[in-house]
Amino acid sequence: MKLVSIDTIPGAEIEALGLVKGTVVQSKNLGRDFMAGMKTLVGGEIKGYTEMLTEARQIATKRMVDEAMSLGADAIVGVRYGSSAVMQGAAEIVAYGTAVKIK
Repeated sequence: MKLVSIDTIPGAEIEALGLVKGTVVQSKNLGRDFMAGMKTLVGGEIKGYTEMLTEARQIATKRMVDEAMSLGADAIVGVRYGSSAVMQGAAEIVAYGTAVKIK
């Protein structure tokens, strides 16, 4: 499955099949939360959170791709990601785009 952030696939004629999305709500674990608190004292990247959000984006992307495949899509154009805090200690990641069939 080809994923692109632009609205077309250069050199290809496409037919839009519809909006597809994938979401996940990921929470931090106690170990990551404690280490993040310690890291804020000295500054720098909080690698536990980076890893958590990377994993969440991968899950959301897979769910979006699975939805596109169920529509018979060859690609997803206009891929975007968003995030929001759902509750303290949990974040929602959403991946969305337009499923297309390459003619």
